[in-house]
Amino acid sequence: MTYSIIGTGNVGLTLAGFFAKNDIPVAVANTRGPSTVVSAVEGLGNSIQPSTIENALEADIIFFAVQFLNFKDVGKLRADWSGKIVIDVTNSAFLPPEVQEHELQGRLSSEVNADRVPGAQLVKAFNQLPMQGLTAPVPAGGRRVIFISSDHAEASAAVASLTQDLGFAPIEVGKIAEGGRLIQARNALVFQNLIKF
Repeated sequence: MTYSIIGTGNVGLTLAGFFAKNDIPVAVANTRGPSTVVSAVEGLGNSIQPSTIENALEADIIFFAVQFLNFKDVGKLRADWSGKIVIDVTNSAFLPPEVQEHELQGRLSSEVNADRVPGAQLVKAFNQLPMQGLTAPVPAGGRRVIFISSDHAEASAAVASLTQDLGFAPIEVGKIAEGGRLIQARNALVFQNLIKF
């Protein structure tokens, strides 16, 4: 499997840090060009590969480390996402209510985002905590829990395996409309900072 992260804001760089810590190669790109990526990831480690957006889109598993409102713009970069696993780390919870209503129209954010990457297997993960929560110290012998949801069992399992390789304890919560609802917006598992021993 090959991996990429699209986005070099706080979320993207935090995720890149986990790849670097575990010496797992990952391509990192943004929509502003490779030169801005080079400066953003400087010092993170040799496994971090500054990339063009075109190259990042060729990875098997792609993190969309962008804001919810920008997800559709990245989705438009390919007409067909078949064969790709897209990890949705967005959270629409803190948009103004009128924007949420317009964008979601009563649907879950990951249901909307799945339509924006036609052909992809979308997985919701790494969104339940702010990035500073993900990087907080963990007691010896423990791993921070990451909840994972997808309508595609194989994609969910692949992301769970990667999550474990990155040093976390994955818990698959089922399909987006079922267990995945719990990690959407302000629902029950959001902000739950759990450690598994």
